[in-house]
Amino acid sequence: MGHARADTRIGVARIGAAALLLALLGACEQGLQTSLTPPARPDGLVPTEPVVFAPSAKSQDLARYYEKVQNDLLTRGLLRTDGGGPDTPYDSEDLVRNFEVIAFFDEYSPAAVPLSSRRASGRLSRWSGPVRISTEFGASVPLERREQDARNVSNFADRLARLTKHPITASNRNPNFHVFVAGEDDTEFVQQRLKQIIPSISANELALFDNLPRSFYCLVVAVSANGAPQNYTRAVALIRAEHPDLVRLSCIHEEISQGLGLPNDSPAARPSIFNDDDEFALLTSHDEKLLTMLYDPRLRQGMTADQARPVSEVIARELMGPSS
Repeated sequence: MGHARADTRIGVARIGAAALLLALLGACEQGLQTSLTPPARPDGLVPTEPVVFAPSAKSQDLARYYEKVQNDLLTRGLLRTDGGGPDTPYDSEDLVRNFEVIAFFDEYSPAAVPLSSRRASGRLSRWSGPVRISTEFGASVPLERREQDARNVSNFADRLARLTKHPITASNRNPNFHVFVAGEDDTEFVQQRLKQIIPSISANELALFDNLPRSFYCLVVAVSANGAPQNYTRAVALIRAEHPDLVRLSCIHEEISQGLGLPNDSPAARPSIFNDDDEFALLTSHDEKLLTMLYDPRLRQGMTADQARPVSEVIARELMGPSS
């Protein structure tokens, strides 16, 4: 879901020393603060059942609204799940162009700017260490939905690991990429967990996750290492629990992918979830190649778009094959 529509998602934001700016508004970085480690469970303690409570009327109204939005998009042939096909051709040049806009730019201008005259506003950012993705749920999320979403996150982590050849797993053991599925009634839970995960988080940064307008579907925030602003070391994603199944799954695909280092959108990217047009709900063949390019060892953290372009062109041609 793109930010050009009234109904939108927030893309990657990076927590900076002075401020937190949304994706498409630039980015700063700050040093990583170690998350709190939960105390070990005492021997013999019987695990308690997860707390679940019925959502409020406000949350139920929001769920009905998002159900209507999803149905409207599906009726118009959007939210495709086929990954692209003969009607969405692209070549190696398209991959290079889209990779540059999506991976290097924090803000996309809708004006058509020739590739040769663009100047990147950022540098290549990605994870150098293992990515361990945990999924946590607010108490308003039904148990069966928790099982479904946790399974979807786990399956997607496996897929990302295969695409990037980077250690990406779903794990609750010392996680560093936290995915929260929470509803309107779970704000206090999310706020408390954010303070634990990022102890230095400011009131303004906490407010980003509080009282979201309904036009914000989901968001992700990435944190960089101290002294290494292009090295992601922690991320937090928030997905609204009120979304119907397909939109929640779409949020999982886009927010985790963006949190790996593809923060931007481009109207030229097709077939792609990194686009504001809602045509595709899930990661496409085009997007898989972008992630493979992002974690190719021939590209290095901190590269500018100009530095990376000759390498990106070689990788793109390899991915597309000789016919490209």
